[in-house]
Amino acid sequence: MNHCDLCMPPNLVLPFERDDLFTGRCILVTGPVIVGAGPSGLAVGAGLKQQGVPFVILEKANCIASLWQNRTYDRLNLHLPKQFCELPYIPFPDNFPEYPSKHQFIDYLESYTKHFEIDPRFNESVQSAKYDETCGLWRVKTITTNSNSTTEYICRWLVVASGENAEKIVPEFEGLHEFSGNVMHACDYKSGEEFRGKRVLVVGCGNSGMEVSLDLWHHDAVPTMVVRSSVHVLPREILGKSTFQLAVSMMKSMPLWLVDKILLAAARLLLGNIEKYGLKRPSMGPLQLKNTQGKTPVLDIGTLSKIKSGDIKIVPGIKKFLQVGVELVNGEILEVDSVIMATGYCSNVPSWLKESEFFTREGFPRSPFPNGWKGKGGLYAVGFTRRGLSGASIDAIKVAQDIGKIWNQETKHKSHSVGVACHKRCKP
Repeated sequence: MNHCDLCMPPNLVLPFERDDLFTGRCILVTGPVIVGAGPSGLAVGAGLKQQGVPFVILEKANCIASLWQNRTYDRLNLHLPKQFCELPYIPFPDNFPEYPSKHQFIDYLESYTKHFEIDPRFNESVQSAKYDETCGLWRVKTITTNSNSTTEYICRWLVVASGENAEKIVPEFEGLHEFSGNVMHACDYKSGEEFRGKRVLVVGCGNSGMEVSLDLWHHDAVPTMVVRSSVHVLPREILGKSTFQLAVSMMKSMPLWLVDKILLAAARLLLGNIEKYGLKRPSMGPLQLKNTQGKTPVLDIGTLSKIKSGDIKIVPGIKKFLQVGVELVNGEILEVDSVIMATGYCSNVPSWLKESEFFTREGFPRSPFPNGWKGKGGLYAVGFTRRGLSGASIDAIKVAQDIGKIWNQETKHKSHSVGVACHKRCKP
């Protein structure tokens, strides 16, 4: 058995001679383990660095911000003004536009990582994380994807920063295996260039579905968008000001329901009645819907004008797939060459975090923002606020400060003590 000594040097590699049949190596981390090297994990790491707290970031991909680098389309720009998307401590460069591009945002994250000397452990996929009641520590087991080797990290604090969009959602459709065309998720879509002249069915009408449809049109494809449910479409700007920024300002002095009414009135005035084009609005207001169900309103960047002109066709839900197309719920048969599933993403936390008190079965903290950042036993969450990067940054600061406060208090105490150690044993 190995003693749990919290005074040991950070990231000490221990010989693994245990009786729980785990055959990999064991690493004792004196600070927290952070799962995920996206913006949320990087923000926590930056805060810990400033307080001198050691940590390990585990990332299953081979780079930081893998969602942005590997699973987004080329034309993507930030949907919100840059001041609402920057991470703590370092703003965007002054020469960046109001809505930075995907590549500019990645450059910003790379610079951020370099500035704070954050060194994630890439290709480390977390298989399980469980709190060991016996010694009061977390045991995080990983597998290295490029060598298939296993490691167990033992730590006092665990920060879940794997994000709301860790895994793609692909709905099941009758007859999909019979369809002879190409089917892909929006995370694999890069550009409409390969679809030039093709009839493409885009399943989903969120921001991704809208932008993919517009990009296809720009590349001379023939896009049709499946609208299965209601959706709020708002102008990205109102009178030259960001719609989101205006909403944030109004909520400082108005109730949310009133802000929703103002936004919908402005949308009706600027965009017209979108329901006659097949886009039904939800009964709940856009901000209330976002807060309660996490459904983000679409911020229009030009797709709606193409829908109005008929360049992008709107159709109802799919009943089943056929060999050369789909049958819609209204009985219409639609021939298509390719299908792009803009059907969103989900959290993968339930697949590896072995606890059910703090996180729901859907992989979100049970307590809503702003109280969903801290659980029991040294468990934290960042990036699950359903408020984008600004919400993640707020939680990242709280987590880093909370851990840093405990770390610095105990470090100061230990510097005046001799032989301080945890004498409990970690039992399998």
